[in-house]
Amino acid sequence: MPGKAGRKADGKKQKQQLQQRRDPYEVLGVSRNSSDQEIKSAYRRMALRYHPDKNANDPTAADTFKEVTFSYNILSDPHKRHRYDTAGFEAIETDNQELELDLSSLGAVNTLFAALFSKLGVPIKTTVSATVLEEALNGSVTIHQLQLGQALFRKVEKQSAHFYSVEITEQEAEAGLVCRVYSTNKSKFKVGITSDSYFSSCILHVHSMEVKPCYKLLYFEQEENGGLSLALQEDSAKTGKVTSAGMYFLRFPVYRLNQSISAMAASKDPDAAFFKKLDGFQPCEITELKAGTHIFAVYGDNFFKSVNYTIEIVCAAPFCEEKEKLQNVEAKILSKRVELSKFETEYREVLAEFTEMTSRYAKEMQAIDVLLKERDAIHASYTTVQPLKRSSSNSRIRTSSEESNGDGEGEARDKKSFTRERSGKKKWYNIPLKVEKKKPC
Repeated sequence: MPGKAGRKADGKKQKQQLQQRRDPYEVLGVSRNSSDQEIKSAYRRMALRYHPDKNANDPTAADTFKEVTFSYNILSDPHKRHRYDTAGFEAIETDNQELELDLSSLGAVNTLFAALFSKLGVPIKTTVSATVLEEALNGSVTIHQLQLGQALFRKVEKQSAHFYSVEITEQEAEAGLVCRVYSTNKSKFKVGITSDSYFSSCILHVHSMEVKPCYKLLYFEQEENGGLSLALQEDSAKTGKVTSAGMYFLRFPVYRLNQSISAMAASKDPDAAFFKKLDGFQPCEITELKAGTHIFAVYGDNFFKSVNYTIEIVCAAPFCEEKEKLQNVEAKILSKRVELSKFETEYREVLAEFTEMTSRYAKEMQAIDVLLKERDAIHASYTTVQPLKRSSSNSRIRTSSEESNGDGEGEARDKKSFTRERSGKKKWYNIPLKVEKKKPC
């Protein structure tokens, strides 16, 4: 059949593509024992080098950029990396790899559709603009000094960044540092697009779509040449009415939660949204800072508008109780992640049994209904009266039955009526004759 042949051809083509892919470690130029930070640094350098913004007329660079991004998506995820190390590319779902989009390189229409998909719940990962990264690497960005404990309110334009520096002492570094950015405002936009052609026409209107503030909190390391290289980034997330992003350097392992993993799983299986909810709970690459100057940045990641935000950097010394609570809570979350893995196996088994039972329930109910209807039909067959089919036949049957039931009465009525008719008629011998009396002569 053509359908089967087509599927076989697609399977062979996909297998050939998997065989042609280069080793992700080779693509990024790192060893198999490299740490997460080394992998991320290698990716940032190569992504900046082969970014389409810097190589507009070089298709080879564009292909290399895709290959670098694909490789990083594998090695940056502990689960994908483990599966690849164990069984290669075949153990990875290549059709569903998440790509990081640079919004600054997208056109207006593509940006619009990206915003629509994001609004519909489709996870779209975005990356920092290559222009911003290049300016930071060249040391040509403006850096504002920020004091510890000082909250600053500002507005950042889309695909732009505000850089901040903070000085910390040995004592403050020992106590730990926390940088938080939060925003509470929302905005709406209206869009109307009309596209006409000879064969078709399409009109798309989006009115009053609510857009939550989106931004990234970035941490840069200072290079020897005075430039800045991106070392850590956190995407903003909405919790209640507040959208926030934070970095916690508390000298013990602190975890981040990547919710896009559970969102992608939910698109395939609704139950997976629950069981994969903690799969994105991974340790942060950097857990402590040394005394000296540190550079943070807030990057506007909104699709269309600027973002109002508040940033503050605080020393964790006054928050000893909160630090202890954070350690305890994250330890419980890690324990729950292990429990979920075991619970999912039990749940799937019970769900399969439940599905089988509900299917059997429906079949048994249907079989019982059929038998009861058959029984009722048999009961109704015990009768001498033929089933009535048409109204005309009913009238004929009713007439015939009335005639059969009232034969005696009918004859009597007929006799009486006949008698009345006969008595009512005048007989010839009863006709009165007028006889003229003769007058006597």
